[in-house]
Amino acid sequence: MAKTSSVEKNNRRRKMVAGAAAKRKALKAIIMTQSLPMEDRFRAQLKLSGMPRNTSKTRVRNRCEITGRPRAFYRKLGMSRIALRDLGSLGLIPGLVKSSW
Repeated sequence: MAKTSSVEKNNRRRKMVAGAAAKRKALKAIIMTQSLPMEDRFRAQLKLSGMPRNTSKTRVRNRCEITGRPRAFYRKLGMSRIALRDLGSLGLIPGLVKSSW
């Protein structure tokens, strides 16, 4: 199990990203528009850099929904390899059979 504080910190980051997504997208659109004057684009760049770091999407870490483990994460399933193996061994995931030879 991961530390509860790490999992909660990541959940707070997810909420911050969702709340600031529209504003960040608008600022990035202004920055990328070549037809606008350089001063407006530079002001938008300063506003974007002045926003909290945790509003950036890249700060969010994928974690297992069951254990909170940050590594060996399967995006399609939303869990780590260890949780997947445990649930598969219990027969809780349809179609998953433990390999043996």
